[in-house]
Amino acid sequence: MSLGDDILRVREDVATLHEQLTRYGLVIWTGGNISGRVPGADLFVIKPSGVEYDDLTPANMILCDLDGNVIRGSEGSERSPSSDMAAHAYVYRHMSHVNGVVHTHSTYATAWAARGEAVPCVITGQADEFGGEIPVGPFAIIGDESIGEGIVETLAGHRSRAVLMQNHGVFTIGSSPRDAVKAAVMAEDVARTVHIARQLGDVIPIPQDKIDALFDRYQNVYGQRPATTTEGQTS
Repeated sequence: MSLGDDILRVREDVATLHEQLTRYGLVIWTGGNISGRVPGADLFVIKPSGVEYDDLTPANMILCDLDGNVIRGSEGSERSPSSDMAAHAYVYRHMSHVNGVVHTHSTYATAWAARGEAVPCVITGQADEFGGEIPVGPFAIIGDESIGEGIVETLAGHRSRAVLMQNHGVFTIGSSPRDAVKAAVMAEDVARTVHIARQLGDVIPIPQDKIDALFDRYQNVYGQRPATTTEGQTS
């Protein structure tokens, strides 16, 4: 597959995945964004700034390099990229395993961010997905690399794929743009459930060894395994 084919595939994935943000009620108006790394290249694709979700197409996604520069002459380059573009670029430069980044202001996760409080791990679904609490990152002003620095600093060495940036919202990372979207959906679900539980009374922490066991099972056992032939080769 050529570089051009890879770029087109990421454009299509990123444009289509924005529908999931509206489907799960994670964004309003034009807020929020998704980006995806182009395999084998120092490039990523991100949503344009201020464009309504119904108007997003593969053609108006913005192609950028990892220094945060729009690739001039590429399709969609006449538009301005998301105002979070520099933050996404910083994450890709410093976290080579990350291939997708999502940002939302989803209601419950952002409410925790407004309090500057991590979401404690008190339900098994959170242990499965995030391996512990959803941490809080530092306050940072939008528009430069400051948010990206906070994301990397907070998530480096952490099992969570979500970070609550103080007074701002939630950023998630993933092995693919879709994986990062899943983390954003799950982060909001967890934030909502734990918030409601605390309204009812004290929550019960899950012991760390049980969190570790739940996370390991979900990451390594849960779901379907690739089918194999009798010779042990993937079919």
